[in-house]
Amino acid sequence: MKALVTGFDAFGGDKVNPSSMAVGRLKRRMGGLVIHTATLPTSYARSAIALRSAIHDVRPDIVLCVGLAGGRSELSLERVAINVQDARIRDNDGKQPIDRPVVRDGPAAYFATLPIKACVAELRKAGLPAAVSNSAGTFVCNHVFYALMDMAGRHDLAFRGGFLHIPYLPEQAAGFGGEPSMAADDIVRGIEIVLSVSAARTRDVRTAEARLS
Repeated sequence: MKALVTGFDAFGGDKVNPSSMAVGRLKRRMGGLVIHTATLPTSYARSAIALRSAIHDVRPDIVLCVGLAGGRSELSLERVAINVQDARIRDNDGKQPIDRPVVRDGPAAYFATLPIKACVAELRKAGLPAAVSNSAGTFVCNHVFYALMDMAGRHDLAFRGGFLHIPYLPEQAAGFGGEPSMAADDIVRGIEIVLSVSAARTRDVRTAEARLS
């Protein structure tokens, strides 16, 4: 089984994005799960293209996109992606779309297909603050999440997908006057827990389907 995990490059004046940093520190294999990683540009125009290319190369069973949500105190597994681009700040291409669709004529929203509640339960059991979130925002994170699920939903790609928002690193939070933060090791551990639970649930579903066929 293969997983593709993506993070983003730095944006908004930061020198580092904890999502790409954490993704880069993941194990390359967890039991029977082989983990592939990629860094996406924080760009409305280029991020989905880079994601599609990585999916084409890896042919994953699981795709987990990871992004920064400064100000959040928990690992947030997103439930829903909406078909809206509405940027509070400019992306790394200097673009700031307002009230535009991610995919013209696409559905209003997509739901994650990873087992988000089971993942949150395991994260909490491991002592990590975690929650299901009902808003992925309207910046590039939501854009990528929507594009990911659109690839699976309308283009018949056989993977389970979802999005994880993570807090600032402590060193970043210190520069913002004490915003919530999480240690890099805990972020990495959290991502690996999400992957482990998702892989186990995917195997269970495939085993059940095989018995019925």
